Order: sequence, then C-alpha cells, then structure tokens
Amino acid sequence: MNPKHYAVLGGTGFIGRHLLAALADTGCKITVLSRNREQGRAISVLPYVHTVSTDVYDRAALEKQLAGHDAVINLVGILNESGRDTFTHAHVDLTATLIAACRQVGIRRIHQMSSLNAGERASKYLKTRGEAEAQVRNSGMDWTIYRPSVVYGNHDGFVFRFLKLLQLSPVLPLAQPHAKFAPAYVGDVAQAIKRCVTGRGCTGKIFELYGPDTFELVQMVRMIADTAGLRRGVLPLPGALGWLQAIVAELIPGKPFSRDNFNSLKVDAVGSRDGFAELGITPRRFAAMLPVALGAFSRERRFERARLTQG
Repeated sequence: MNPKHYAVLGGTGFIGRHLLAALADTGCKITVLSRNREQGRAISVLPYVHTVSTDVYDRAALEKQLAGHDAVINLVGILNESGRDTFTHAHVDLTATLIAACRQVGIRRIHQMSSLNAGERASKYLKTRGEAEAQVRNSGMDWTIYRPSVVYGNHDGFVFRFLKLLQLSPVLPLAQPHAKFAPAYVGDVAQAIKRCVTGRGCTGKIFELYGPDTFELVQMVRMIADTAGLRRGVLPLPGALGWLQAIVAELIPGKPFSRDNFNSLKVDAVGSRDGFAELGITPRRFAAMLPVALGAFSRERRFERARLTQG
C-alpha cells in the first residue's frame, strides 16, 4: 500500500511541529505549506517532510501544491504570541479558499483546528472560529474538528508569554484573573490529531481537547512564576482596570494583550465532552508538565545563580 500523503497548513507553528514529530512512525509523506519556507528549517530535517513556500491565501497557488494529496490538516492561526488570537475574517477567508482548492483537486478529507467555545460572540476570535467551523461542516468534505483549551508546552504562546511578562516587573497586574482554563499539553493534542489522521471513526466529529484540571488564570500565572523560580507578585485587576490594561497593551509593539483577548477571556475555556477520553488518551496534568515545559528556562536560571554565587 502506498503511504498516505498529507498537506499541512501551519506546520511550522507550535502545534504543527509537535504533530509532525508524532507522525514520524506512520510512514506517511507530508508537505508543509508555509508563507515563509525559512521558518520550516527545523522540520525540514525530517525525511518525510517537504516544506514549500506558498501563499496559502491564493487559491491557484493552493491548488498547485495540494494536487496529489490524500488529506489536508489546517492548523493555521491556532495561537499567536499573546496566547489568544485576535482573528478577523482573514481566517474565515483562508478556510473558504482551502475548501475550494481541495474540491478542485479532489481532496475529500480535512482536519480543522479550532478552539473551545468556537462560535461564541464574545470576541472576534471565538466568532470567526465558529464561522470557519461552519464552512468546514457544510463543505461536503469528510471533516474532523479539534477544539482545544489553551495548549501549553516548551516555547508555547501562553506560558512563555506570561513568563516574559513576569520577568519585567516585581508585580504583574492581571486582567480577567478569574477566567477558567483546562490546559492541554501539546504532546497530548498532537497524539489526538495523529489518531484521527491515521485511524478511522473520527469523520464528522468534533473533539474537545482539554486537560484534567481546571484553573483560574491567576492560579496558572502564579504556578508559572513559582515553577520558574521567580519571586513575583500577581495582582488581580477589577474589570474596568483590566479593560484599560488591554487598551494600553494594544499600543505596545507586539501587542501582548488586546481588547479582543479580554473579551475572549469572558468565556471559560473548559470543555463539556472529553475528546481525549473518546480517543483513548489520558491527558497529562498541568502541574506535572509545567516543569518540563519550562525546563530550559529553569536550567538557565540555575546556571545564572551558580555564576553569581561563585563571583
């Protein structure tokens, strides 16, 4: 039997890199479509991965690159550096373009990354996630949708964003401190997608992927500080001050936080149907995996303290 050939959008991103590693033992061939091929250097060393520079928003370019593939995996835009995307309709437009290109070249199978609470109107991020999901469900293709809570791991966009902020000041003012999350470890999310990509019984299903423990945001940020060995205070902000913080943060280069982030946090990222259990996966606990995620940073801190101690 010929090996399956998958096209991956977003393969150079955080979840994408872990998924490609997880697929190493499947015998598949993978084409990673990226707007910047140079970002794919780390994954290009994998013998079964071929990285191609292409404009994923250009239908003709997509059709050219998708021809001959068995399925497409769309991971584009799962998270940005602030840990929450501030989506406009660009994501919806991309999904529509991808579906049209798949139809044109005869691809019938699509795996779509989404988010818990997709479709909620609290923020553009959640609203457009729901719109993209609707396009996939109504596409006539064989689809699977993944809805993770916040996804964490080494050099992620959530834990490491707060880690950077914690290093800036003795006290971190925190908006929406009581927002709830059930964080999912990136390795578990990658395994969930792998089982659906390589197995059967996942077509037409939505999998909510969330961890076994629920935390308020303030708890998670304090755990990050403690695990990293940072003696920092975390100051919960009332709603009005949190909103003001979001407005100011939008003016900072890199936009570490935004009003849309603030609105997304009004809806708890806690699921109601255990997708990991449906797939036979036991998700790992945040408290156990956080030291692993912060391993490189913690080692650097120990070395720095040792150097200072030795003079």
